Amino acid sequence: MSAEVPYASEIAKPPLPYEPVSKYAVEPLDFDPVAERKLVRKLDYHIVPIIMLLYLFSFLDRVNIGNARLYGMEEDLGLRGNQYQTAVSILFVTYLLSELPSNLVLKKFRPSRWISFITTAWGIIATLTGLTRSFAGLIVCRLLLGLVEGGLFPGAAIYLTLFYTKRELALRIGYLFVSAAIAGAVGGLLGYGIGFMDGVSGQRGWRWILIIEGLPSFVLGIATWFLLADNPESASYLSPDEKELMRVRRARQAGQTESAQRFHKTDVYAGLTDWKIYAFCAGQFGTDTMLYGYSTFLPTIIKGLGKWSTAQTQALTIPCYAVGALSYVVIASLSDRQQKRGLYTVIFGIISVVGYGVLISNSSTGAHYLGCFLVAMGLYVCCGLPLAWLPSNQPRYGKRTTATGLQLTIGNSSGIMAPFLYPSSEGPRFVKGHAVSLALVGTSSIIFAFMSWYLSQKNRRRERGEEDEKVANLSESEIDELGDASPRYIFTI
Repeated sequence: MSAEVPYASEIAKPPLPYEPVSKYAVEPLDFDPVAERKLVRKLDYHIVPIIMLLYLFSFLDRVNIGNARLYGMEEDLGLRGNQYQTAVSILFVTYLLSELPSNLVLKKFRPSRWISFITTAWGIIATLTGLTRSFAGLIVCRLLLGLVEGGLFPGAAIYLTLFYTKRELALRIGYLFVSAAIAGAVGGLLGYGIGFMDGVSGQRGWRWILIIEGLPSFVLGIATWFLLADNPESASYLSPDEKELMRVRRARQAGQTESAQRFHKTDVYAGLTDWKIYAFCAGQFGTDTMLYGYSTFLPTIIKGLGKWSTAQTQALTIPCYAVGALSYVVIASLSDRQQKRGLYTVIFGIISVVGYGVLISNSSTGAHYLGCFLVAMGLYVCCGLPLAWLPSNQPRYGKRTTATGLQLTIGNSSGIMAPFLYPSSEGPRFVKGHAVSLALVGTSSIIFAFMSWYLSQKNRRRERGEEDEKVANLSESEIDELGDASPRYIFTI
């Protein structure tokens, strides 16, 4: 008699063959690689531009307070001491609280509807932030902005897993970080251009920055309702044959059964009690400290390197973001092809550590500017690859959405701390901020190196059959329902 496993009663039929990543894998006889490449291109055409625009506007609306600071916001609102840093960091309180719950209701409310709602809401809030007249009003706007924005990135990451395989995921999640880099560069350009509106209709330049940069999110939110498909089955742009190919692609991946794609409370519990997920969360905290400190304060850091005008400062940020985006696209492509996440995460973490070391050193302005480039090279790689690494090792939807929610919630909690690493009183060198970022990125690199080693050892044990006794009394269908706990599941390292 077979041992009882979760969801066994829901299994309708044995799954199609596994993705060829282990000794148990078999390639489906009717699989067409040319058709798959054509399908992936179509998915990219219909999904990637929308997701990139969503995150670009989200990131822009979240960090444009850094550009607003250069155009008189502190003076107009009468901000004193650490009040600016408080306004930056307070957003992350509600941002963090909304991430995991948002992921858990994503399928219930339908991705197209839920993502449309939160985007439209933050567009309204971001625009109205430009009308605030006091520190208290700014705090309220930032809290509300965090509440609705918090669900976007984890929701987008999970949404991509509904359409793409683990061998395609890093590059697609990478496009979100390219959006963040574009937002940083475009934000500087927009801030410079909109700054010339200072005094138009009696409003200061910083108000126009927040108002004008918030409006596109409102429009995109409404469009998303109609443009985003909820899943492959409901995607109007896919033909019946392409939808069937999507089912074959999913079935090729170990553990991707029909039952596994539904939401189960037991999967949520499994995610909440898996130590590996918390290790990834700890690593994400360190790299996200770099992300938020660098993205929000790069204009301030560069302005402190020399006697630059506001326009020159904005222009000097653009090459840094461009290098960061290019580095991630190249490395994400390599990582997808080789299925190696940890190796590149650690290497580029070390590059960022070196960059912070250069910024801390008593060197020339040119050397310090080079340090900004080195930090940027590792920034998006270190933050982005783990966000593809963890969900690609979670074949069951409930555990995957919990893992990603936790990873982003704990990682993004660094956003509360990061603004206080760069107080104006410690400029222009900001040694403390750079030193703390260096230490945390270095620690994260060690954590990710350990996880890569641990998962590779786990794979070797499974390939040698040392865990097969755990499923000796289970049927093939029951084994497949075990997800990443199955001895046949091979982890991405």
